[in-house]
Amino acid sequence: MADQEEEDLRMALRMSMQHETPEPKRSKPGENKDTVGEEVESQELKNRRMQRELMASAAEKRMMAARNAATASAVRVEKSGKEEKSSGAATEGSVTNQGKKISLVKCEGKIGNSGIELSMAEAHQLFSMIFGGEVTKDILAQWSNQGIRFSLDQDTCMGLVQHEGGPCGVLATIQAFVLKYLLFCPEESGYAAASMSTNLGSRSSKTEFGAVDIFPSLTEDKKSRALVRSMCEMLFLCGNNEKVVLASLDILDGEVESSGDKSMDEVIAKTLEGFAIESGLDLQKVLRVNCYTSMTSAYHRLEAMLPVFRGRMGAMLFLISALLSRGLDAVQADRDDPTQPLVTAPFGHASQEIVNLLLSGKAVANVFDGKMDLGGGMFVSGISSSVEVGFLTLLESLNFCKVGQYLKCPKWPIWVVGSESHYTVLFALDTKVQEENEFETRETRIRRAFDAQDQSGGGGFISVEGFHQVLRDLGITLPAHKLEQLCNTGFIVWSEFWQVLLELDKNLGGLKDSTGLMGKKVFDLYHFNGIAKSVINGDQTSGNENPIQRPRLTKLKVSVPPRWTPEEFMADVPMQSNSGSGKDDPAEVSKPEPSKHAPLVDCIRTRWARATCFWEGDAPSIV
Repeated sequence: MADQEEEDLRMALRMSMQHETPEPKRSKPGENKDTVGEEVESQELKNRRMQRELMASAAEKRMMAARNAATASAVRVEKSGKEEKSSGAATEGSVTNQGKKISLVKCEGKIGNSGIELSMAEAHQLFSMIFGGEVTKDILAQWSNQGIRFSLDQDTCMGLVQHEGGPCGVLATIQAFVLKYLLFCPEESGYAAASMSTNLGSRSSKTEFGAVDIFPSLTEDKKSRALVRSMCEMLFLCGNNEKVVLASLDILDGEVESSGDKSMDEVIAKTLEGFAIESGLDLQKVLRVNCYTSMTSAYHRLEAMLPVFRGRMGAMLFLISALLSRGLDAVQADRDDPTQPLVTAPFGHASQEIVNLLLSGKAVANVFDGKMDLGGGMFVSGISSSVEVGFLTLLESLNFCKVGQYLKCPKWPIWVVGSESHYTVLFALDTKVQEENEFETRETRIRRAFDAQDQSGGGGFISVEGFHQVLRDLGITLPAHKLEQLCNTGFIVWSEFWQVLLELDKNLGGLKDSTGLMGKKVFDLYHFNGIAKSVINGDQTSGNENPIQRPRLTKLKVSVPPRWTPEEFMADVPMQSNSGSGKDDPAEVSKPEPSKHAPLVDCIRTRWARATCFWEGDAPSIV
């Protein structure tokens, strides 16, 4: 088909170049060949010749475009299987993005506008998708003045610092992936993730519960590589592991190259002074994009573009890159209500759809597992597969939603934490906090079977029919009076079902444990809040009128007793008076830590339901 089209184009071009007059149109029998007829015929020939010339000109342009595409394709085929050099240059062909063909260009290691521009329709669709039709200048300013850069404070130097409200959903999600690479996925060969986490977990901290002493030794080089690897993985996740689309600004090209004795960051900051994006038209004028199908070339391009992402437009450019990598039509198809902007009014916070896109590669609005049937052929989608880093939210503790097991139990012990207005990060240094003992394994299996029958939108209750299916799936045998008691209202509430299981013997499918120690866990968690605030704990200098503005890292001691509540645990486990019995004494091991409360503890309890937490100093903040 393509060969025939090319031959037709060549013939049209040859016809336009011929000088002899084409055969005149023949007259019909009986038609007079007078002078008037000759003039009409002559005019007709002129019109036909002009038409051929216009067609040939168009054909010539199409042939040139076809030759360029063929050349690019040949270069791509020739380079396939070969690793690109670390110069940052990349040559790609063309990639189909949700049914749309995107022409790609050769990038010569520049960090500015080497790329293609979006059409006006695409630019307006992108801007409207992010901000909606009535966005305020304050919200635009928040998203236009937030770079992706590490904190200068020594204790929190591994963290991305946030100065503006709004983009925290983007920054916290990137932060979670950065921690994955810093803690569990080292670049050096011979270091396994498990040994890395063990080494980190054994290091001492400055104070028993203060800022840990494991991050200040990280070099800028290692942090930058972890950041590039994180962004590369996240964008490929959005691109279905097939492609990455990187967005930059054409106003940076040339200016950056002639930086002279100034640093790259200084030049970019100077160039972007007074720059603003307030409409789809502004976006179309300055945005340039490149598409990469090779992980290596995308990595080197991101590495070259780090100064751009550190600049004040960095968070917005990364969000745009993620949306374009997914494909605008695919993003809208993911969402429950595509008419609403992704940046929520009135405060300009990143929506759950943005966070889920960066965590899972799909811009779904829900945090439960799989799909939920609303009846009438209507479904809403949640998280469809396991994830690298997870998500917990205060809203679950308030019964506004139900986070599924995919987000609660990610591959690595790192979670983005959501509140009503902010996103932060919770993490552990030891992967063992993710391991389930016998009690937790049984609890997870029971909860998953119950949730599979929950059609209430995360309300925590199921129908009698669904309840009988849960009992069959789990092999649980309830006494008749307990079964009647649970079913007499027409629906079964999770908390009541769980209490019955705690009192039911293990041989009947319950969780009753005569020792009272099944499920005991003690471990450490760390919470990072990237918003730059005054940190009193970190600045004890007397008479200091200007407290340090910096992010905060807090260590929490977490204890998870084996019963439904700590009070039940204390009532059932006898305490011995012999205080010198040592650490291995069951009474000493089972004694709960002193407990403190903060909204973060409520989030932690959505993952470990009976957790008690203790920290030193100010309560960790999730706002």
